[in-house]
Amino acid sequence: MALVLNDRVKETSTSQGTGTINLAGAATGFETFVAGIGNTNETYYCIFEQGTSNFEVGKGTVTDSTPDTLSRTTVISSSNSDNLVDFNSGGSSTLDVFCTFPASKTMDMVLTTQGDMPYASAANTPARLALGSAGHILQVNSGGNAPEWAASTSVSSGFVIAMSIAL
Repeated sequence: MALVLNDRVKETSTSQGTGTINLAGAATGFETFVAGIGNTNETYYCIFEQGTSNFEVGKGTVTDSTPDTLSRTTVISSSNSDNLVDFNSGGSSTLDVFCTFPASKTMDMVLTTQGDMPYASAANTPARLALGSAGHILQVNSGGNAPEWAASTSVSSGFVIAMSIAL
């Protein structure tokens, strides 16, 4: 299962509650989650309940079944204090369900200072390593899962390591 994003993926639903969303087919001019994201893949989604202020943004898993479904595994933000939203609790509204890219997942939200270095955190979200000090070297932390700066007696101030990659 991979995290997949795609443009123009949008379906409707009349699912109720806080569970898995049963998808009802692509909106006009769009493609289905199964076609655009793929079976068993994860994606970022937004669900909006028409005629209300109810919404949810999160990460979920697409399943090719009858009907196709979107499981809501991680809520990033919502109209319910960033928890799962109980959709259609008052009736039979239509839900718009579409692929999105949450603002909190962009590097623009992470890079704040000149010299910052981006990397993926343990939660696979954008993170930054602030610019190190002169004479420090870049290494992997003791947990083996993030970069860090370390002092080095063998590196002098202004020492540069250059690397080129042929594309």
